[in-house]
Amino acid sequence: MAGRRFRFAPSPNGRLHLGHAYSALFTRREARRHDGLFTLRIEDIDTFRCKQEFVDGIFEDLAWLGLNWPEPVRRQSRHLHEYISFIDRLERLRLLYPCFCTRARLHALDGPKDPDGAPVYPGFCRLMTKWERQRRMVAGEPYALRLDMAKAIVAGGDNLAFREEGIGPAGETGLVPCNPKAWGDVVLARKDIGTSYHIAVVHDDALEGISHVTRGQDLFHATSIHRLLQSILELPQPVYIHHRLIPDETGRKLSKSAGDRSLASLREAGVSAEEIRRELGFDGA
Repeated sequence: MAGRRFRFAPSPNGRLHLGHAYSALFTRREARRHDGLFTLRIEDIDTFRCKQEFVDGIFEDLAWLGLNWPEPVRRQSRHLHEYISFIDRLERLRLLYPCFCTRARLHALDGPKDPDGAPVYPGFCRLMTKWERQRRMVAGEPYALRLDMAKAIVAGGDNLAFREEGIGPAGETGLVPCNPKAWGDVVLARKDIGTSYHIAVVHDDALEGISHVTRGQDLFHATSIHRLLQSILELPQPVYIHHRLIPDETGRKLSKSAGDRSLASLREAGVSAEEIRRELGFDGA
């Protein structure tokens, strides 16, 4: 593949930790191994939690680790209007429907779980009549847009697969069959943001010509949604390289929300970038 492009795409909702360092260094190593280009993207569609100070921290931490990337860096928050085109195309295909369910109702659901452990949406609003939807929309009730998964699978094909050159959480590799049905009717646009991670990531990977997607195994199952959207929207299919997650001392995946020690705090404690690279297995990489 000519013009191989790889991207590290963090969300600036906290300072980077060792898990991010591993992912960034892994991506650069894969880019070098394939004679490709390492790029950076800032995935900040969540304008409520993402902050400029964390964007600045990403640049600072990655430069400290010895990474560099081409400019300009794409920031999703500056391109929110572009994702609407994909939402519009899916609506024209009649694959989306408004969901008026409140967070309280969704949190109270009990039943089958999706790959992330959240309840699979049972389709309350999918079964709503056209007239009831119009009445509630005209009344100004807030709503999200969900993908009608059954219709989407028909539109995108029910035998989709993706090329995995890394390894999934259960050892999956090679040509991996997709299972988007496991996610149910996922949300593709929210009232407060206007888009979702799923839409933004497939849009930007296509726009930026990303040939290889490197990311943690926690996003492995989401690839089924992305392949389905790529098929429906006639987007190029990248190769996927999922990597292991970096746990803390208890074996739990490192997380910004859990207060794990950031690269900045490690740096302030006197830990060098060379020590971080060596600890993570990227000495000299």
